[in-house]
Amino acid sequence: MNKNFLYATIIFVALIFLGAVALLSGGLKGFRSQSKKSVSVTGMAERNFQSDLIVWSASFSAESSDLSVAYSQLKEQREAVASFLEGKKVPADVIAYSSISISRESDRYEDSDGRSYYRFRGYSLTQSVTITSKDIDATEAVSRQISELINRGIEIESGSPRYYYTKLNDLKIQMLKDASEDARNRAKVIAEGGSVSLGKLQRSSMGVFQIVGQNSDEDYSWGGSFNTTSKMKTATITINSTYAID
Repeated sequence: MNKNFLYATIIFVALIFLGAVALLSGGLKGFRSQSKKSVSVTGMAERNFQSDLIVWSASFSAESSDLSVAYSQLKEQREAVASFLEGKKVPADVIAYSSISISRESDRYEDSDGRSYYRFRGYSLTQSVTITSKDIDATEAVSRQISELINRGIEIESGSPRYYYTKLNDLKIQMLKDASEDARNRAKVIAEGGSVSLGKLQRSSMGVFQIVGQNSDEDYSWGGSFNTTSKMKTATITINSTYAID
């Protein structure tokens, strides 16, 4: 092969390669310049509020080897509970009684050979009373005064009051708005720090909604938490938003 022809061929191929590299480089540069830039932020809103509904329950029971006797005893206890609540001026429409729960109770024994056996002791009947009211102070007072029934020989067990908020949906909507505004403000600060302008919202999604006791040490949960033990509560909500950058 002619040396001059070989050199010419090599130079020709090299020029084609350099041209291809230049075209590819320019195309990638153009692609990068046309790609959309964005910033993702998390906005948050927090509100303190007071519960407006209380739910308090107490249970009473009776036990006897004779079912009819146990029922009569439970009926007497229920009448005593009803009289107590009436004396405390609790409206009848906020009081609810559960159905009666019946269980057979047995005692466990062991013989001299270590074998276990059970002896029927009697029937245990249980019923609960629940107050659901917006008069939180009055219901709290009743729950504290339940010892009056115990002093009268009524076997009653009081549960802890549970607190709720009936306008939670309205609160949540307002907090979503506040969290969205917070997200935009954060994105705007980031854009200004980078000497660019903030564009339109590209996408947004709600994060976790939580309710904990006010000034409590409750742990926040990734799945969200809903406190019912505190009258004073704190709600938080997050919004994940992505904005274009111009």
